[in-house]
Amino acid sequence: MPTIAAMPAYNEARSIQNIIIACKEYVDDVVVIDDGSSDNTAEVAEAAGAYVVKHPQNMGYGAAIKSCFETARNLNARRMVIIDSDGQHDPAEIPKLLKPLEKGIDVVLGSRFIEGNSERIPAYRKIGMKVLDIATNTVGGINVTDSQCGFRAYGKKAIQNIRVDSDSMSAGSEILMEIADNNLQFEEVQVNCSYDVEDSSTQNPVSHGVGVLIAILKDMEFRRPLYYFTLPGAIMGGIGLFMGLKFLQDFYLGESLRFGPTLLMMLLTILGMFMAFTGIILHAMSRMIKMR
Repeated sequence: MPTIAAMPAYNEARSIQNIIIACKEYVDDVVVIDDGSSDNTAEVAEAAGAYVVKHPQNMGYGAAIKSCFETARNLNARRMVIIDSDGQHDPAEIPKLLKPLEKGIDVVLGSRFIEGNSERIPAYRKIGMKVLDIATNTVGGINVTDSQCGFRAYGKKAIQNIRVDSDSMSAGSEILMEIADNNLQFEEVQVNCSYDVEDSSTQNPVSHGVGVLIAILKDMEFRRPLYYFTLPGAIMGGIGLFMGLKFLQDFYLGESLRFGPTLLMMLLTILGMFMAFTGIILHAMSRMIKMR
């Protein structure tokens, strides 16, 4: 069973050859997922000796990650490292990610923050990363220091059990939730990331971060219904109840009830109670499903 390095690639003909050659020093095979590139990424990768899987069109980062796992299963891989194809990650750090797998760890997560080496990361990126970390940890029930680092290693059990559904950049967070759902053991190791790589990203980091955050919050509806429904419902119901008590006090003192505020109070109370009970029911259902 081989150890493979897999990399999503979209228009990376300029850099991918060097990355493949460097990865080959540490793994048995290199897999490139050509996500509908318009340049000759696939041809360059094949010439460098990589096993290339081609998407007919650009389907997104998540779709490429999904193909990485599917290909690893098809190749009966024992271990898989996923690394960027643009040169942001250093292939020389692959052994660092593979080592914990030998002692029974299922997933090794690269982190840029374990040793506090974040000086080179732009401030706006660090703020966005921290927001996504908090959201991912809250929704996924997992505690990691760098939820958005794509430099990771997976053992056999993780390769077989992790299923990626999202086609977007939120796939990295989805994998962390899959780790928690499948009770996989994970460990973080310090990795470095280069931010001075030319054309290292095809997507604006702000729009990318917002898109990932929206996807995570949508997932909260199913994974954390108490946060998504019950908490805001309880707040709304509490406001409605407070307004109702205030209106009753005013009415007792001789003031007349106004239609608009009274209607708002009723809506807040009813909608809040509905949301709160919906969250409780969904939470109970999710617990029953997990216990099966």
